[in-house]
Amino acid sequence: MRYVIVGNGPAGTAAVEGIREADPKGRITVISDEGVMNYSKPLLSYLLARKVKKNQLAHRPGDFYARNGVELLLKKKAVKLETEQNRVVLSDGQSIPYDRLLIATGGAPIPLKIPGKKTQGVFTFTRLEEAEELIHYLGDHSVREALVVGGGLIGLKATEGLLGRGISVTLVELADRVLSATFDRRASEIIEGALKKEGCRVFLKNTVAKITGDRSGRVKEAVLRNQRKVACQVVIEAVGVLPEVEWLKGTEVRCDRGILVNEYLQTSAERVFAAGDCCQTSGFFGGPPRVFPIWPSAVRQGKVAGFNMAGGKRKYDGPLVMNSVELCGIPTISVGLTDPQEGNGYEIVESVNEKKGVYKKLVLREDRIVGALFVGDISRAGVYTGLIKEAVKTGDLKPHLLKENFGLIHLPKDYRKHYVTGEGIEV
Repeated sequence: MRYVIVGNGPAGTAAVEGIREADPKGRITVISDEGVMNYSKPLLSYLLARKVKKNQLAHRPGDFYARNGVELLLKKKAVKLETEQNRVVLSDGQSIPYDRLLIATGGAPIPLKIPGKKTQGVFTFTRLEEAEELIHYLGDHSVREALVVGGGLIGLKATEGLLGRGISVTLVELADRVLSATFDRRASEIIEGALKKEGCRVFLKNTVAKITGDRSGRVKEAVLRNQRKVACQVVIEAVGVLPEVEWLKGTEVRCDRGILVNEYLQTSAERVFAAGDCCQTSGFFGGPPRVFPIWPSAVRQGKVAGFNMAGGKRKYDGPLVMNSVELCGIPTISVGLTDPQEGNGYEIVESVNEKKGVYKKLVLREDRIVGALFVGDISRAGVYTGLIKEAVKTGDLKPHLLKENFGLIHLPKDYRKHYVTGEGIEV
């Protein structure tokens, strides 16, 4: 059996492990359009801030590919899929045949479409090579001021990295708050306040309309939609990403926003699977298929897809949306539905300690926790996540849920047995 994986990110590497779980001998080829073996994208902001070095970015050890019998093709881009011939065509004209194929191409940045977009000093921040180009530019041109366009996770991590280098940052976000996709208003305001304390200017309900350059063609200034002018020598595009699926047009692989898959992560094309940020699945709580660009989900999807490619029959139940990230020194975690619309049977339980800078929120529906949001203190987050996943009824737990001493002792006995087992443990 020959397995081909297009993409070497978290879904692609996890798929190798999934395949090897079911098939220790089949031939595996991994195709990557990047020039490095593997790296953790969440660490790019730390590389930018000089907190880690390039050799500390890997999320798999150096012998991972050899140990798993993987042929790794770097700097090779898949440009065409020929399902009738069961082969992938690369940018250099090479054809790679497959018996089973996994598409794990991830996402690509949404480009700005404004005057001055091609001025020197405009960067994206989703890949290692982009981060390295930015770092070199910062050093070569003595950059003092930067503009980050987009207040989502990528934009905030880029902002944090730039602030860590002592660069003055202006952050512009089209929505009415930062991290609007995963945080509620209170949590967003806490992070916004922390950014401002670090010296970052934040402009909401705004975006960049034009970039102007100096005589040498490098970024000098940006004009916002409200005509405000922002002096800067660098602009970071961080308005979002789109699934990398353009090369699949005209094939049997059905796509919407991303690649449509069934519960086994199979696409509409025979022998072809998809996983990670390029595919659409239903979520943990059901609903129409959508893209979940989250690292843990990509890993889980990759492992399930790989196992199924090798003849397994493991269902993927849909991702529980989860983000755990530290911003401006503040630990945060969001799980599930954190900012539902009022009504619809949702109940909110909150705890705020302004002195300690701690905010905790639980979202309940039908006596079960369906969402959790913690800022400033993420201890016991694993317990709440477990309650969400297991759909445990809160019942008499409700008065204790956000108390500082809340823990396993408060949980139902049957659930405690499930959660903690082992010799010498009495539950």
